[in-house]
Amino acid sequence: MDHWGIDVWAIGDALDDESSRPRGASTITMQTVKNVFLWPGRSYIRKIIEAAMAPIAGVIWGKRRTLEMYLNVVEWGDGIYGIEEASKTYFRHSASSLTVTEAAALAAILPNPRKLSPQRMSHATRKRFERVLREWEGTKTPTTYVSVRARKRETRGRS
Repeated sequence: MDHWGIDVWAIGDALDDESSRPRGASTITMQTVKNVFLWPGRSYIRKIIEAAMAPIAGVIWGKRRTLEMYLNVVEWGDGIYGIEEASKTYFRHSASSLTVTEAAALAAILPNPRKLSPQRMSHATRKRFERVLREWEGTKTPTTYVSVRARKRETRGRS
């Protein structure tokens, strides 16, 4: 939330990371710019263009619109684009009816939605899912406050 499209600290950390497996440092704004305006695949040219466009998009769109666009263009599985399609595919109902646990399950697969499933979670995906729920419970926004209360009702209903 403290940047307008590029997180220079995350990029620096990724460049300094000496592990054998490279890690990303793209913000949601950078990913949205890539998905809306650029091509898939990895190349330094695309990354440079993405990094140049992200601050402009961040200022023009703002955080809320950027997140809305991201959720509607990101791939949620092989050939599944947008939150509405993901919700219908995985949970058989509209995104507007997603429960907190369903939304967290979808968020947990975003590192690799072609290989991960919100319905058959690996151990690592389950841990990410639980972290998402913990982080949402710690927020004070009206949306998450209502959602956390709804999740507690969901959990009580299963007991």
